[in-house]
Amino acid sequence: MKNWPWILLFHALFLQLAAYIVRPAAAYRALELGVDPAYLGLIAASFAVVPLFVAVLVGRATDAGKEPAVLGIGALLMVAAGVGLILWSSSLGLLLLWNVVLGLGHLMSVIGQQSRIARGNAKQLDTAFGLYTFAGSAGQAIGPSLIVVFGGGQVVPNTTALFAAYTVSCTLMTILTIFLVRRRPGIGPKATPPPKNLKSAFLDTTAETRKKLFGAMAVSMMVLAAVDLIAVYLPALGVERGIPAAAVGILLTVRALATMASRLYLGRLVARIGRSELIIASTALSALTVGALAVPMPVVAMGAVLVVAGIALGIGQPLTMTVISLAAPPGTSGTWLALRLSANRFGQSGIPAVVGFVAAAAGVAGVFGTTAGALAVVSVASWFGLRRGRK
Repeated sequence: MKNWPWILLFHALFLQLAAYIVRPAAAYRALELGVDPAYLGLIAASFAVVPLFVAVLVGRATDAGKEPAVLGIGALLMVAAGVGLILWSSSLGLLLLWNVVLGLGHLMSVIGQQSRIARGNAKQLDTAFGLYTFAGSAGQAIGPSLIVVFGGGQVVPNTTALFAAYTVSCTLMTILTIFLVRRRPGIGPKATPPPKNLKSAFLDTTAETRKKLFGAMAVSMMVLAAVDLIAVYLPALGVERGIPAAAVGILLTVRALATMASRLYLGRLVARIGRSELIIASTALSALTVGALAVPMPVVAMGAVLVVAGIALGIGQPLTMTVISLAAPPGTSGTWLALRLSANRFGQSGIPAVVGFVAAAAGVAGVFGTTAGALAVVSVASWFGLRRGRK
């Protein structure tokens, strides 16, 4: 991949580093304010609710060649959210507000990144998205480790320091954005002009292709929701079971490191096993491991479970990006990738709200059991959507 824009990898790293500092930090700040754990799902939902409605518009903008504006505005919104969290986050309402701003900025940055990669060589997409998500996973691994630095042996870490670290990461990403938008993608052919409207983009696909596209979206939505729920509810599980914040930070880092490892050799795995088979098997394994977190166990055992969960959860995201990039009609990859992200945000907003009620009735452990059941359902459904729709 001689022409790969390596600056994009660092952009993705700082983006995910920022997100995975602030997500558990916001949960801890809410607990610090005395918010009931049942309402933590609202924090995850607030991150996703606005992007749910604007993702397709942002995707069409990237298809129309407006990636620089999308990337620039996204970075600035994330910095603004950081300033707000440091100075004005003394209530649940303010936490929700800044998470909305953060979610929109994150969405715009992600769509801008993925649209560039999607225009690459079709034969290299599994590897390209694997490297891209590997860089993001590196950020996801480093982010929670800062809980160890600012938490020590405390059950609740210094949230203001975590918000400051988030803002620094967003600032570094903004600086990289300046260089990124001045550079042409350079990894693939020139983008095909997008269709005139979203309806034509949908109608231009066959029923078989739509089944494949929506099957990939369903897997992506549930896998990302599961990762988010681990980030939000593992701290609450730690508080409920008396696990120090430092140990929770290590557990979240272990999950992210395992995810990184799963993405290094995706191209070879796809060549040997098959793309659809890998997606289905990894989703099923995710269901088993996430469900295991509901069972009381020593911290070391939780670490082992999260290693397997990290590997399984890490495979689905890059491969669903490849499925959508290859199946989308010419000139619509940004739009369909945005639809995928819109589905992700729907899962991030709707699923946490549902499991919040579960937490109120059955405790935090019930969240992981419910999430595991949903992953199992999606695994079965994807068998029909992906295998029957493959070429």
